[in-house]
Amino acid sequence: MGEQNMETVMEKAQVLIEALPYIQRFNRKIIVVKYGGSAMVDEQLKKQVIQDVTLLKLVGFKPIIVHGGGKEISQWVGKLGMEAEFVNGLRKTDAATMEVAEMVLNKVNKSLVQMVQELGVLAVGVSGKDGGLFQVEKKLSKGQDIGFVGEITKVNPKILYDLLEKDFLPIVCPIGLDEEFQTYNINADDAACAVARAVSAEKLAFLTDIEGVYQDPEDKGTLISELTVSKARELISDGFIGGGMLPKLNNCIDAIENGVSRVHILDGRIAHCLLLEIFTNKGIGTAIIGDKETRFYHE
Repeated sequence: MGEQNMETVMEKAQVLIEALPYIQRFNRKIIVVKYGGSAMVDEQLKKQVIQDVTLLKLVGFKPIIVHGGGKEISQWVGKLGMEAEFVNGLRKTDAATMEVAEMVLNKVNKSLVQMVQELGVLAVGVSGKDGGLFQVEKKLSKGQDIGFVGEITKVNPKILYDLLEKDFLPIVCPIGLDEEFQTYNINADDAACAVARAVSAEKLAFLTDIEGVYQDPEDKGTLISELTVSKARELISDGFIGGGMLPKLNNCIDAIENGVSRVHILDGRIAHCLLLEIFTNKGIGTAIIGDKETRFYHE
């Protein structure tokens, strides 16, 4: 074997050794992955995300995928000659749009199940309707009625525990029922956070279209790799966090304060971002942790 080839082999060995403490730490632990954004639209990225999650499963983790589908819903609404309407950044969902949203989300759900199973891992797709997983109530946007958009009030994780116990990979579609058994669409970030809290996940990872949390959103050089809850609150109160990151970071704080060990915000447009964040010392996104935690367990 040539010297250059030997160096390449040794580099691969070093990567595996670097991953070992993380594999040991998270063996048999539940990890919730919120899957959305561009990583759901680009076919190559989609395959890489599913490869990542499947690898997590095969090395002993217990992953749960919670997926969105907003871009596909918008496409289908347009194809059917309907017009998407948003109120304060939230999709206004009338009865016809709700029907389209449920159809599209279930289509997305089963396509993800198929992709996981092509890699040799058994997956089961469930909606929040199944087994009473998500109970919701109508969500208002700054007092405005936005139709069949739900706020999760209760999670019954029994179906998820049953699937994990039987060695299936659960893939969750963000649809729920209210007390009158009316169907509601749910923000996928909210659904992922609710699932992570309910199962006391070791990790919650958000795949997004941004690199992570910035000290200054205008300066890409200010990416924060590790963020404590108190620091996150400080950034919010000082006005550094806005737009779509604000509810996402609030979800992260809520998850940490309700039993989730740590939360990761990752750029889903980067190939294998999930593996890079979880298995390498430096990581690539922003890890949100409790005030008394340290990011690297083996240091």
